[in-house]
Amino acid sequence: MNYKETLDWMFNKLPMYQTQGATAYRKDITNTVLLANHLGNPEHQMKCIHVAGTNGKGSTSHLLASILQEAGYKVGLYTSPHLKDYRERIKIDGAPISEEYVCEFINQNKVFFEANDMSFFEMSVGLAFDYFVKEKTDFNIIEVGMGGRLDATNIITPMISVITNIGLDHTQFLGNTLEAIAFEKAGIIKPRIPVVVGEYLPQTRPVFEAKATATKSELYFASDLVQKEYPCALLGDYQYHNKKTVVQTLTVLNEKGLLTVSEVAIKRGFLGVIENTGLQGRWQQLGSNPKIICDTAHNAHGLSIVLPQLHKELFEQLHIVMGVVNDKNLEEILPLFPKYAQYYFCRPDSSRGLDVAILKEKAAEFGLNGETYLSVSNAYQNAKKNARPNDLIYVGGSTFVVAEIL
Repeated sequence: MNYKETLDWMFNKLPMYQTQGATAYRKDITNTVLLANHLGNPEHQMKCIHVAGTNGKGSTSHLLASILQEAGYKVGLYTSPHLKDYRERIKIDGAPISEEYVCEFINQNKVFFEANDMSFFEMSVGLAFDYFVKEKTDFNIIEVGMGGRLDATNIITPMISVITNIGLDHTQFLGNTLEAIAFEKAGIIKPRIPVVVGEYLPQTRPVFEAKATATKSELYFASDLVQKEYPCALLGDYQYHNKKTVVQTLTVLNEKGLLTVSEVAIKRGFLGVIENTGLQGRWQQLGSNPKIICDTAHNAHGLSIVLPQLHKELFEQLHIVMGVVNDKNLEEILPLFPKYAQYYFCRPDSSRGLDVAILKEKAAEFGLNGETYLSVSNAYQNAKKNARPNDLIYVGGSTFVVAEIL
């Protein structure tokens, strides 16, 4: 199979959460262990940093990778989901895995995947680990897909575990309280492996402390850290906490002699993160006159930080291109959006996309008014057509929406 045929097989034959939702979610790591054994247990041959959290884990992972690259290391980076191309999920020093490697891996293991009912995410984890080991990376940044305790990535024993923050998201899988979700995220904490928590709440700190005590793991709370401000290419206000988390993580690894990262590498890594890793969709400016901003924030925790940043911008009229997936709690996220904006409601091109008529009707209940459009592209083009030079266009609500306009 060529690359296109391989992708078609992967997306159509392997259960995929991004498109199917709950039916593709795996509630244990049995399959991943089976796959790892089949591949010769590459997870035992990797030096890793494991990153979980409700929001910020993608930015944190990319920042860590960028800094380690600046320090001269060969760095593997596994993240999800991708925005445009599947190969974004698996990179070494910012370069995506080759089409040839993906095709060869699938062709060699296709019979095994089918025989053992592998999910899309389980397969992707196996591919990433196999690739990093064969390419002899020095360090690997591994981002959790969902939760932590039962996530396919949780077969690794990392040098350090990182939990960025806890918010109410994916509650149908992880629990509907902050304590329950913190318990799932804390599942990546391993015996005697240090853990850095980026942000905590009164409800979540005791969960992390209990787990760290049980595993005899040193626990660090990055939000309590007093540090100087580092300039960064990522401009979202929420990066303040992510940067603290990154610095605390590298400080611990430096102090334990597990790697060597200089102050210069940290500064260069923060400033060069987009160029070094190819990260997109985080408070990303796409145009001027009118100014166009997109951001992948898609839950209440993330949007509560991103949307207030809009109020700091100078504009005459705010235009918001908005679409969501059908498992989002609209009662939580819609009140966060400004009533004074003109809305362009659309449905992301995904089987999980929420019907645009439902979105418009629900949004109106919260004083958010606008028109519906047949596609994200159509909504975006109309926003650009209507906006004047001194206006602002914001595109968001879902990772899928941002992906379609990039």
